[in-house]
Amino acid sequence: MTETCKVLMIFPLFNANSFWNYKEACDLAGARYPAAPLGLVTVAALLPRDWEVRLVNRNTEDLVDADYDWADMVMTGGMLPQRNDALHIIETCRARGKPVVVGGPDVTSSPSLYSAANFQVLGEAEEIMLDFIAVWRKGAREGVFEAPMGKTDVTKSPLPRFDLLKLDQYLHVGIQFSRGCPFSCEFCDIIELYGRVPRTKTNAQVMAELDALYALGYRGHVDFVDDNLIGNKKALKKFLSDLKRWQNEKNFPFEFSTEASINLADDADLLRSLADTNFFAIFVGIESPDTDSLVLMQKKQNTRRSLQQSIETIHKAGIFVNAGFIVGFDSEKGSVAQGMIDCIEDTSIPVCMVGLLYALPTTQLTRRLLAEGRLFSGSEQTQSGDQCTAGLNFETKRPRRDVLNDYRTVLAAIYDPVAYFGRVRRLGRMLGRKRTHRMIKGDLRSFVRLMFRIHRAGPGTAGQFWRMMLDCALHNPRALPYVVMTSALYLHLGPFSRQVIAEIDREIADVEQGRWHVPPVVRHVKAELVPA
Repeated sequence: MTETCKVLMIFPLFNANSFWNYKEACDLAGARYPAAPLGLVTVAALLPRDWEVRLVNRNTEDLVDADYDWADMVMTGGMLPQRNDALHIIETCRARGKPVVVGGPDVTSSPSLYSAANFQVLGEAEEIMLDFIAVWRKGAREGVFEAPMGKTDVTKSPLPRFDLLKLDQYLHVGIQFSRGCPFSCEFCDIIELYGRVPRTKTNAQVMAELDALYALGYRGHVDFVDDNLIGNKKALKKFLSDLKRWQNEKNFPFEFSTEASINLADDADLLRSLADTNFFAIFVGIESPDTDSLVLMQKKQNTRRSLQQSIETIHKAGIFVNAGFIVGFDSEKGSVAQGMIDCIEDTSIPVCMVGLLYALPTTQLTRRLLAEGRLFSGSEQTQSGDQCTAGLNFETKRPRRDVLNDYRTVLAAIYDPVAYFGRVRRLGRMLGRKRTHRMIKGDLRSFVRLMFRIHRAGPGTAGQFWRMMLDCALHNPRALPYVVMTSALYLHLGPFSRQVIAEIDREIADVEQGRWHVPPVVRHVKAELVPA
């Protein structure tokens, strides 16, 4: 008889100072966190069926002593903003004598930081978990298991254990169609972790995942977590035809979001197919309106088209855009603040993740900064926030004060309530939704809560909100559910932007008054930073 095992899966806390927490929006909807831990429930499906698995998400529920006492093994890990808590979990496990396994993107990028774990699973888990399980069953309690980067056959990826999730705790649940991205942006670690050749699951695999969520009673927002959903357009188009048929058969129980590159706007058929299958939002990495910066960062796909026209095309198709912008590139010859503000206003994108450039482990940017002797030593050790508050871990070409001042200028401008709700109003007029939003349990309750709480986001916010709502009701009522969504996010984004601005102001003051000194730079290349 095969020996069974009790596995406690712990999803670490994200750092509190994060753009992505959306705490107030979660509270409106009666949720506890935006996204469910797809990686861990996928790994759970790779374990032997007779093993018992318990999942605790530290972002949504308490982890108690009894959980540790129950377990024969602990599995944890995640992304860089979860590093502090992941290391704490590992330390706790070692103190309790519980074998701990760590995996995920951050340990894969910086394995030496996680050396205290009993086991490290580096890279994609599908093809190496069998080796780990075999070693565990033989009695080994230490080991490193590494998958070749970007080579895993995702058609072997199992149906995630969605049954382990408390689905009502999340704003949305994730599924995955593809891994990898065909572009080679200098600052991005996706191509280093998952490769430049997008690998796709079979249509049947993804349909089975949707069937599983549907059977569990889940309805509403499903996020395709792909780093670039349109990386393999041919495979995606074939998938979307099946997805549309499935949605029709089930009376459209799900609305989808994802991440894609701006060239989506060039393909009218693909854009129409996404809208027809009920995609309502995409995240696009715009990064900078400056052509020189885009060329330097190897994001040339953003230079080959009008950003304003491209975003307008996507909005008119009925899909609204959230975008990422970055301040701190070497190519910035002077102040970039006004150009970025103008770009955000011209494209009418309400939700913009504006961050400071951060050199992630394994990226081309980190390798270049190492070669130039500009990467700060020790910057990889701890994480206190995300790229909003923990960026610029290198010596900037422009004076650091100027970069920080540009950043705070952009945040102050775009998250002023007049500017933010002005963009929401223009989005509401443009958004060409063909389908009526499917009301799900809690939608009306969330809206009522929003009405009573919108004033909390700052002076003048409530008036701007109601002017925008009236404008949308008069000109494009089908867009109302989506302008309400973006308004709910302002409950987080307004106060968060002011918090970040206050932190950046303190940093600027430290620079001006001589309290900030350039940290030591890395003089010796570390193996995990520069893979062969």
